[in-house]
Amino acid sequence: MKKITLSLLVLILCYGISYAQGGIYFVAKGGLNYSKISDQDFNASYHAGASLEWDITKQFGIQPEILFSQLNSKGTSGNKDSKLNYLSIPLLMRINLSKVVTINLGPEYSILMDVKNTVVANAKDAFKNGNFSVIGGVQLNLNSFRIYGRYDIGMSDISNVANQSAWKSQIIQVGVGLRIL
Repeated sequence: MKKITLSLLVLILCYGISYAQGGIYFVAKGGLNYSKISDQDFNASYHAGASLEWDITKQFGIQPEILFSQLNSKGTSGNKDSKLNYLSIPLLMRINLSKVVTINLGPEYSILMDVKNTVVANAKDAFKNGNFSVIGGVQLNLNSFRIYGRYDIGMSDISNVANQSAWKSQIIQVGVGLRIL
């Protein structure tokens, strides 16, 4: 009973602090990915999902997200084109430089959901099931409207092929969001 009471008090306190600083906001978002693996050229794809903006103080907050994100690769799997579909989960720190400008920094873990390959049917075997990366970017907060750009660099080798050089992802994301709640 003490643990439940203490947990409820902590939640109420956190909610009170966040509400006093501007609250917790739900944002629907989507945009373009310019992605590549290792030394390839950047290729266009897309991402869509939602984030939760929680400003703990006026200057600092957190922004967890959940995104469907596609990464297009040219020639990684036997010189064939592949579309990697990920469920990406970034946990970003929010540094509010002003009411309009926010810097986003933090880690992201992406779970490989599906691989579409134009020629090879078993292309999914060539890629590992997860990818750890770090993100840095800037977001403009225009009332309920958001515009953001960020750079996502893969830290883990996503290649599941033996005797192959490391495949690391890089993604430039640009997008828009709309604060719903």
